[in-house]
Amino acid sequence: MSGDGGALRRAMRARDPGEEHRTATPLELLFDLTFVVAVAQAAAGLHHELAEGHLGSGLGGYVAVFFAIWWAWMNFTWFASAYDTDDAPYRVLTLLQMGGVLVLAAGIEDALTDYDFTLVTIGYVVMRVALVCQWLRAAAEHPASRPATLRYAAGVALVQAGWVGRLWLPDDLAMIGFAALVVAELAVPLWAEARGRMTSWHPGHIAERYGLFTIIVLGEVILATLTGVRAVSSEHGFSAPVVLIAVGGLLLVFALWWLYFGGAGERLPSLRVALMWGYGHYLVFASIAAIGAGLEAALDVGEHHAHVSERAAALAVAVPVALFLLVLLPLQRLSGAGAAVHHLLIGTGAAAVVALGFAAPETGLGGAVLGMGLAAAAVVALCVAADHRRA
Repeated sequence: MSGDGGALRRAMRARDPGEEHRTATPLELLFDLTFVVAVAQAAAGLHHELAEGHLGSGLGGYVAVFFAIWWAWMNFTWFASAYDTDDAPYRVLTLLQMGGVLVLAAGIEDALTDYDFTLVTIGYVVMRVALVCQWLRAAAEHPASRPATLRYAAGVALVQAGWVGRLWLPDDLAMIGFAALVVAELAVPLWAEARGRMTSWHPGHIAERYGLFTIIVLGEVILATLTGVRAVSSEHGFSAPVVLIAVGGLLLVFALWWLYFGGAGERLPSLRVALMWGYGHYLVFASIAAIGAGLEAALDVGEHHAHVSERAAALAVAVPVALFLLVLLPLQRLSGAGAAVHHLLIGTGAAAVVALGFAAPETGLGGAVLGMGLAAAAVVALCVAADHRRA
């Protein structure tokens, strides 16, 4: 349906959830590239806050901003899985959503440093207006799923009005409002799909889309590490801690990629399982991006450019790595992937990584990060060996 260059206009019909060879379209991949900018801005802002020792405020802003990034991406992905017509109106509305992503990205710095979410909310409004138009079009042109698509349109619009209203809340109620609206956002798909015919999302397509975005965020870690290495080496040249942190970071990226795709699959048997699996990826994506911020902060500390201790910098890498590993366990169980021995090894690896973070003053910051990379690589090697024995 997406290989003919895009028609001027075609009726929006639900795609077949059993369609063979259902893969990500070029438009979906282009859409993802706009989120590269947003993720990079969020990670850069977190890095700055970590380096300045503003852990509490920086982490709070990062959690909030990354939710907006992830939820906007997830909503488009699930809609496209069911109703990608790839005609001119669909493409134009997708372009509008891409513009909203860039507006959101422009507001991330203010959100992280001053908790000013005005520009982020404006970008979010642009994306959500386009998404509501897509749902209303699906309701008009695909009567069989009209109840569900209308509930999606109404739910998205209502919650978006809540986000706009939140801008006028006093500071002491802002976070309460944020938490309430997050719950409302997560509830919309459950409510919309609760009765009647569900939307025709494609399990294989959804799994591929999440996998591709995981690779994108892992790429951001590599870019962040390279940026940090260049920044510190341009002033003082390469030192042993810089090299050790860079090598450890690369090992972490490769090991986490291996573990994620070693347990990835298309076994999402029901909407409930698929939504829980999809919701869990907020922590997957956010933790990976935070690893890049932590590695940059570690490089700054190694060259005495930051205002935090070696232990704090090491934990800024170790905690998101451990979080990724621990979240991977229930995700693998939901999708039916991964053996019990894998779960034990991954849990042990998470504990080892955190222990290395606490040991940074004794091992040196470079040694701690390299140790984390080696620990993650050891988990991969043991999982591969366990698979070989079972086979």
